[in-house]
Amino acid sequence: MIVRAATSEDADALAAIYRHAVLHGFGTFEEVAPPAAEMDARRRAVVERGLPYLVAEEAGRVLGFAYAAPFRLRGAYRYTLEDSVYVAPEAVGRGVGKAVLSAVIAACEALGVRQLMAVIGDSGNAASIGLHRALGFEQTGVGRSVGYKHGRWVDIVHMQRPLNGGDTRSPEGPGVRLV
Repeated sequence: MIVRAATSEDADALAAIYRHAVLHGFGTFEEVAPPAAEMDARRRAVVERGLPYLVAEEAGRVLGFAYAAPFRLRGAYRYTLEDSVYVAPEAVGRGVGKAVLSAVIAACEALGVRQLMAVIGDSGNAASIGLHRALGFEQTGVGRSVGYKHGRWVDIVHMQRPLNGGDTRSPEGPGVRLV
C-alpha cells in the first residue's frame, strides 16, 4: 500500500468511497452523496490552501482517503485543522485508515499546525474513535443528538491531538490560509 497526494484522476474513487459512507453510515451527516466532480472540487479547495488531501492505494486501486481542512474560518483558528478519513468498505480493518491518517498528521506537523481536531459522526463509531485514539487523539466531548440521519438521532464525538507542542508556547508563522 502506498499513500500519495490525491489527484483529479481519483475523483471517481473518492466519490465511491464517500458515497458508501453517506448512504450507509453516520461518519458524515451528508444525506445525498456528491458526484465525482463535486468531490474533486472539494479536494481542490483543500489542496489550494496548501493542505494535505491524501489517498491510500494498493495495486492501482484507491482504498481510502484522508485530508485536513480548516477547523473554522475565523482568524484565531489558523493554527487548528480538522481531519476527515474514509475507507472503502472492503478495506476496513486492513490498516488503510491508520496509514492515510498518519500521513495527514505528519503533513500537518510539517505545516506548523498546533491542534488537529476530529469531529466524528456517531458515538457508536468505534472504528473511527479507535483509530483516532490509536494515533494520539483524546476525546474532548460529545454533542448529543445533534444530527438526524437514517431515522435516528446521531451524536458527534470531539477528539483532539496537539501537534508541535500544542499550546505550550506561542505559534510561529502565519498559520494556515483560511480563505
